[in-house]
Amino acid sequence: MNTNKILVAGVVGGVVAFLLGFLAYGVLLSDFFANNVGSAKGVMRGDGEMLWIPMILGHLAWGFVFAIIYGRWASISTFATGAKAGAVLGFLIASTFNLINLGSTHISTTTGAIVDIIVMTVVASIVGGVVGMMLGRGDK
Repeated sequence: MNTNKILVAGVVGGVVAFLLGFLAYGVLLSDFFANNVGSAKGVMRGDGEMLWIPMILGHLAWGFVFAIIYGRWASISTFATGAKAGAVLGFLIASTFNLINLGSTHISTTTGAIVDIIVMTVVASIVGGVVGMMLGRGDK
């Protein structure tokens, strides 16, 4: 797969991940997750404390995970196939982090961890679909 297509798909995927993350976690579910923090105190950054460079780089990395896997190894180049693969990858990655954290920390409640797995699966499905679509653009 063309390296330029992978780079563009990774950036677009990262932007979509950032926007969907803001919508899901920062707007729609912010109160839910604030109410489902475990007993750990001072874990979440308050308003005005967000470190934007790590947030942007993290979301770009998320887009590049899909773009490299899809473009180099899986030959995924459609929205539908990208969304399916994104859902599987998102579910497995979110389950890994949430279940390990649930078992070893007081960062989240069980309910919070389960909802985060669901939200990340949906977000990853959309991001994966967009990355797949970007990789397939221009193909006949």
